[in-house]
Formats: sequence, structure tokens, C-alpha cells
Amino acid sequence: MKVNMTEIISNSLFVNWEFVKRDGLVHYTDDVTEEAFPRWFSVRERKLLESSRVIKAHLVVAKDGSGHFKKVQDAINAAGRRKFKTRFVIRVKRGVYRENIVVGKMNDNIMLVGDGSRTTIITSNRNVQAGFTTYSSATAGIDGLHFIARDITFENTAGPRRGQAVALRSASDLSVFYRCAFKGYQDTLMVHAQRQFYKECYIYGTVDFIFGNAAVVFQNCIILVRRPLNGQANMITAQGRDDPFQNTGISIHNSQIRAAPDFKPVVSKFNTFMGRPWQRYSRVVVMKSFMDNLVSPMGWSPWGGTNFAQSTLFYGEYKNFGPGSSTRNRVRWPGYHVMSSPAQASQFTVANLLAGATWLPSTGVPFTSGL
Repeated sequence: MKVNMTEIISNSLFVNWEFVKRDGLVHYTDDVTEEAFPRWFSVRERKLLESSRVIKAHLVVAKDGSGHFKKVQDAINAAGRRKFKTRFVIRVKRGVYRENIVVGKMNDNIMLVGDGSRTTIITSNRNVQAGFTTYSSATAGIDGLHFIARDITFENTAGPRRGQAVALRSASDLSVFYRCAFKGYQDTLMVHAQRQFYKECYIYGTVDFIFGNAAVVFQNCIILVRRPLNGQANMITAQGRDDPFQNTGISIHNSQIRAAPDFKPVVSKFNTFMGRPWQRYSRVVVMKSFMDNLVSPMGWSPWGGTNFAQSTLFYGEYKNFGPGSSTRNRVRWPGYHVMSSPAQASQFTVANLLAGATWLPSTGVPFTSGL
């Protein structure tokens, strides 16, 4: 989808000003300070803003009261009242925001920009043992189209003993997460549906901690496996493709699979697998990625000790490296593949799994289209 950057910035700022002025959320000023622009705005984008005749205004969330709101959800709700659903930027200043947020289906083109994943943290502790469903346990739930988040941590602090506890759930089509972190234990990141792209992100967890049925690519990400409960095995993915005609799957590309600090001293006492088949046509590939010695020689785990889906799933590995990357002792399932052909591996790139070349350039987030 080709997008005119001038139109996006000008229109979004104009409608931003119109609705916040109407609702009395900010006072008028014709001074635009450096803080009005996120640090990652390019020189071109800054010039577009500075030369624009529209009034330049932002929504800012700040714990200390220096912004328009103190809660992230309040800013999201305010953005949802705007007339035109063009790109809308919400700056979330450094701080720990203890809340659950939802970007609804009708609230498209929201961008949340933090001050860094170490300093801007959205956190909660909902979990299934407290009476929530896996779906509703999410600290952040994203459904609106074209969502972008960058430089933010999404966290669920329920801990390893409370069962499923989601940090982020996304069904946002054409969504991007850049330089974010997702921290939890079981079911950390629910890539629920649609096309999603994760770049330079950190994902922490233990059991099924990347799961769902989106078409999703993780590129230049670091997957950090935490210490599980005694008797548990770590499962990085649980992909939910239940129809062979669905163009969905989890692709881990140019990334790293490592032990988190709490797990490093005891890696040899637990098994860690790249995934297990949640549904019959589960599809996961790991390509050109580093695997440390935590990865079990088997690589992949059966579901519940059965042979469920082993002939109908697609698990693939392509040109990985590191102590855990050897395929010599991997599972011998009909659905497991050591890919040697670039043509086969290319099916799971940004270009082909996500059609990313048609929409990612407009986000300003760097990406590699092919292998």
C-alpha cells in the first residue's frame, strides 16, 4: 500500500489538534519544541512538519503529569474519537504504566512511541488462575489496523506458577513492533491473527510463549528463554494453523535463541524445544538464526506425548548456526524439513509470507525483504 508521507503527517496532526482543542485537552501554542518530535523522526519528516501550515500538536502520556494524559489507555481512547483514521502518534514517556490497554477494531493507525524498552514499560499481572481467559489476560490487546509500537516493553508479571498470562495479544493486520520487548512466562506473546512484523525485539518466556495463527516474521530479534518450573520443558512456539490453505505461520529470521540470565546456570537440567504443534497444520520455520546450546538436539517436541500432527505440520530449519543448530539428531517426523533450497526458504520471508514490500516501507521501520 503506497502512502503519501506528507499527507499522513499533516492530516494526523490536524485532526489531532482539532479533537484535542474541542475536548479541551491541551492549550494552544504556536511554539514547537524539540520534544514535539519523536527522536526517530527523519530529517525529511521534521521538515515536513516545520513547513506545514497546520497546527502541530501531539498527544503525550506521562506519569508525572507533564503530558496530556497519565494513562496510556486514556490517550488511546481520545485518539479513537478523531474523525479521520490517519496515522496518529502517541508518545509514551519513560515510566512504568500499571494498566491493561486495548486498541479496538475501529481504532486504526495508532502508533505508540516510547522512550526505550528499558524505560517505557506497560505492565499488568492478569492470568488464568485469577479467573481470566488466556485472551483476556493480555496486558495489551491490539486489534486496530496498521498498529505500530516502538521502544516500549509490554510485560505480564504473573510469574511462572500462574499459568497462561499474556503480555501482548495482537490481531492487528499490517502491524509492526520495532525495538520492543515482551516479557512473561507461559503464553507471553499471542500473535493471534493477520500479518505482523517484529524487528529488533526481545521476547522472554517459558512455555508456548510465541503462539497463535498470524502470518508473522520475527527479524533480528532475540528470543530469551527463562527458567521454567521444575518438571517443565520450555516450548518457544505453539503455532495454531488449523487449515492447510491458510497462509499463516511463524518465521524466525536472522534472530537469536538464547538463555535468559535466570536460566543460564541450569540450562542442562531442562529441555528447550523450538516448538510443539498446537494445531494440525502448525507451521514454524527458523532461518539463518543463532541457536545457543539450550536448544534440545531433537529441536521440536510432540504435543502431549502423542504423534498428533507430525505428518501434517511444517517445521523447517534453514542455514542456522550455533551450538544448538545441528540437525543431525532432530525429530524424524514427516512434517519436519531441513531446508536446503533458497526457493523453499524464501516462502517464509517478509516478501512472501507478509507481502511486506507493499506496506512496510511506509512505516519507516527497516526490514530485509528476502533471505
